[in-house]
Amino acid sequence: MNSEQQFNISALELYKLHSGKNPVYEKYISLVAKSFPHKPQHYSQIPCLPIEFFRTQKVFLNGVVDIDFFESSGTTGETSRHYIADFSVYRESLLKTFTFFLGNPKDFAIVALLPHYLERKHSSLIYMVKTLIEESGHPANGFFLYDHEKLYDTLMQLESRKQKTLLIGVSFALLDFADFLQEPLELRHTFIMETGGMKGRKEEITRSQLHSRLRTAFGVKHVYSEYGMAELFSQAYLLDDGKFRCPPQMKIMLRSVYDPFETVEEFGKTGGINIIDLSNIHSCPFIQTQDLGRLYPDGSFDVTGRYDSSQIRGCNLLSS
Repeated sequence: MNSEQQFNISALELYKLHSGKNPVYEKYISLVAKSFPHKPQHYSQIPCLPIEFFRTQKVFLNGVVDIDFFESSGTTGETSRHYIADFSVYRESLLKTFTFFLGNPKDFAIVALLPHYLERKHSSLIYMVKTLIEESGHPANGFFLYDHEKLYDTLMQLESRKQKTLLIGVSFALLDFADFLQEPLELRHTFIMETGGMKGRKEEITRSQLHSRLRTAFGVKHVYSEYGMAELFSQAYLLDDGKFRCPPQMKIMLRSVYDPFETVEEFGKTGGINIIDLSNIHSCPFIQTQDLGRLYPDGSFDVTGRYDSSQIRGCNLLSS
């Protein structure tokens, strides 16, 4: 059995579970029943729940006890809550995804620039980075906030030791650090990963412009990106080829910008991003986001904007 077949089987099993035991999803299905097959035979036929429901409803399986929740940043004035029954499911998904794309976290030093997010107790991004830091175990790991001089010294020490390092941060914090530097660095053992997030701190720029400035400042060939959100347990990564790619437990599909029940079949055409995340066992694996994107034949995708032309989930970069 190939991975596509296994994904389809898993997705259909989760659909059967959630369509019968997730009250919010079950109600939504009843409202859109005319637009979808009664018994989907393929994951592409499964209706995706609009992400806005996470703002007003508790999207969760009946009979399962929640122990905590992730909360979105609320950059548009509203927050979403993703209720959690078992953090081990998130950790397993996160670590498998990181290893799949970048390698074993134990081989990295993890250096984080995430000001403001540290103040948010229920930030999925903070939990993600803390998990990677814990798994890595390197003594230089940590959150550096606004101490640019200490961050600079740490990076230089790690570089001198040829230590593989991940510098991960929100866009405005990475740009602030780049502005702090008196001259460009020449990082040879450090990966730069931005997670979006301008928060009105700097002018609107495209992802291409952001990456160009960061490449120049840090002397790296590539800048990586992470695409995730509070309502998901999995993340996609943009690596060397400039396209986002999903881990095995996650798939992207596109819907028409004019009809949410019509699938975009043409590769390279812009549509609304739908996500199936098999790790969302207890909340909802089938999410209709408000992000816009383009899908390509190899399964990679771009994130190009938002339906309302406001902030992309986790960042307000414009078209890439």
